[in-house]
Amino acid sequence: MNLFIYFNLGPYKASPWMVIIWIVIVIFTVIFHRLIQRYLKKHLNLAHLRIKGTKITTLRFLNQLLYVFSFLVAFQVLRLENDEISISKFITHNIIGPLEFGDKSFAISFADVILIVIVFTLSRLAVNIFRLYIGQRFKDNPDFDEGTKFVYVQLAKYLVYTFAFITVLQIIDINLNVILAGSAALLVGFGFGVQNIFSDMTSGILLLFEGTIKVGDIIRISNPNSAEPMVARVLKINVRTTKIESRDGNTLIIPNSNLTQSQVENWSFGSDLTRFHINVGVAYGSDTELVKELLRQAALSHPEVKKTHPILVRLIDFGDNALEMQLSFWADQSWQVEVHKSEIRFEIDRLFRQHKVRIPYPQRTLHFPNELHTATRSKDNPEDKKDLDSEFF
Repeated sequence: MNLFIYFNLGPYKASPWMVIIWIVIVIFTVIFHRLIQRYLKKHLNLAHLRIKGTKITTLRFLNQLLYVFSFLVAFQVLRLENDEISISKFITHNIIGPLEFGDKSFAISFADVILIVIVFTLSRLAVNIFRLYIGQRFKDNPDFDEGTKFVYVQLAKYLVYTFAFITVLQIIDINLNVILAGSAALLVGFGFGVQNIFSDMTSGILLLFEGTIKVGDIIRISNPNSAEPMVARVLKINVRTTKIESRDGNTLIIPNSNLTQSQVENWSFGSDLTRFHINVGVAYGSDTELVKELLRQAALSHPEVKKTHPILVRLIDFGDNALEMQLSFWADQSWQVEVHKSEIRFEIDRLFRQHKVRIPYPQRTLHFPNELHTATRSKDNPEDKKDLDSEFF
């Protein structure tokens, strides 16, 4: 009685013992991968490779060589149950098919799978090499930053992977023209259903090409959940969506059309300085010259306020309950600007309390007609109660 359960692996016979050996090979491959990675990191650090990403690309290339060697060793294990083995026979064995579609047949072999893996591996390697080239080519250019580099790399990635996808279709012998011609009517209906998606994709391409909004920029956009605009930092720009981070640390994913079809204030684009305002109300009768000086003093006390630019204090309106004053100052368009404004407000409150300047709260004065005063006085008089009831009821 045969205690082993054999199964077919392509054109060859395999057993559970061979599967155990393959698992051991995988474990040793992972261990060698970590050892080589640790050794090479130390060696590359001593080599003083200054191009950013060179170490990562080198490690990835050597890791892929390790995987190829592990595959060759694992393939030799097939000799335990097979007299003769051949890599060419193994890779030409069909995994799927052949399947008949009209007058054409369709099949996928191990060779096709290997070619597909090689195509995408080379595509990824090409993108990494392009990233290194861009970093080396423009590293001394003051106008070139991480956001611009991200745009070039993303465009290269889309082009390379599109070419790789078309190449894969050719490898498995799928005619792209036949697919497009046969599904023309379906694509028209599908296009109407996903027109918003195409709008977002077009907006994403515009953002990548124009460069008006880049990774790392601080933008001010409308907040769908609040009337107040939202200040956020751009983390990543994809073809259809953009990932941003709010001041609260929340990561939001918004369609690209929101950035191209609505008003967006880019704090990182153009001048780094902008003018900010703080509104405050003081009681009627306050010494406005003193209030003006205290507001200027509060602004000048903050280190982020630009002392070389004018600090203005204006009386913007006579409000219902207070004299409405506005403090205007210049500062960098910082991620923490709201914190700076809060600190200035704390200083204003301290100075106002120190100099007895009062910030009023809403008050109402009620005036009663004479008849109502008479009626109020008559409530406590039992003799006038009957006349009071007849007057008001």
